[in-house]
Amino acid sequence: MDFPDWTQGTPLHGKLYAHVRETSIYSSHIHKLVEHCVLSVFRIPASALRSRGRAAPISLARQMAMYLAHVAFRLSLTQVGQLFGRDRTTVAHACGVIEDLRDDQVIDRALTVLAAALTAPCGADLRERYATFGILTNNVNHDVTEK
Repeated sequence: MDFPDWTQGTPLHGKLYAHVRETSIYSSHIHKLVEHCVLSVFRIPASALRSRGRAAPISLARQMAMYLAHVAFRLSLTQVGQLFGRDRTTVAHACGVIEDLRDDQVIDRALTVLAAALTAPCGADLRERYATFGILTNNVNHDVTEK
């Protein structure tokens, strides 16, 4: 498995990265980061993003948030579904919708910028602090091949 550049030469490289990636505290922070980022772009209330509503702007924002969590943080579809209270097949559909929208250069650039902002070096420092301070769980599945 290829790991993001920020893991090279850090204690998070390899299986430790996978272990941190699986922890619930790390995942909840990912959810909050992605949610905040998408909410600021779409200017909708958090309650709308968390709702079951299917209005186009809300659905698109939710799909974009799920896509960013999957792509930027390399979470599995199942993990993203758990974060957003959705089934993995719903996440797969959301990722497909957003991938199709990436044909538009403006949307592609916006998603690239958002993903870069979410995984900026300050995020890497935060990830490293989790590992350093031992904020990890023992009941972690190390099989990270699921997509």
